Amino acid sequence: QVQLVESGGGLVQAGGSLRLSCAASERTFSHYAMGWFRQAPGKEREFVAAVTRSGVSTYFGDSVEGRFTISRDNAKNAVYLQMNSLKPEDTAVYYCAAVFTGTAVSEVAGWRYWGQGTQVTVSS
Repeated sequence: QVQLVESGGGLVQAGGSLRLSCAASERTFSHYAMGWFRQAPGKEREFVAAVTRSGVSTYFGDSVEGRFTISRDNAKNAVYLQMNSLKPEDTAVYYCAAVFTGTAVSEVAGWRYWGQGTQVTVSS
C-alpha cells in the first residue's frame, strides 16, 4: 500500500507559478513511475505529467506542455510539479498518482494509487 500526500496548492493570479509536492510513504518509491492528474468541476480527470522511476524521462499532457515540469527526489520519496504561466483553465484539483501498470501513462485506470488531491485556483 502506497500513501500519497499532496501539498502546495492555492490561489494564484494568471501568469503566476506554483509548485506542487507529493510525498510517498513507501520505501520502494524509486521503483515506480509517478504522475500528476487534475480534475476540474464537471470534467473528467485529465493527465498532466508523469516521470519514470529514474526521473530521466518525463511526459506531459498537451495543455501543459512547455509550461509545467515534473521532477522527483528519490532520496526524499517526493515528486514535484512546477507550474508556470498559469491560466484560469488550469484551475482544478491536482492528484498525485503512483505505480503505473497500464499501457499509456495518460490513462487514469493505469495508475494504482492516488492521493487526496490539492486545490489549485488561478484567477484572471
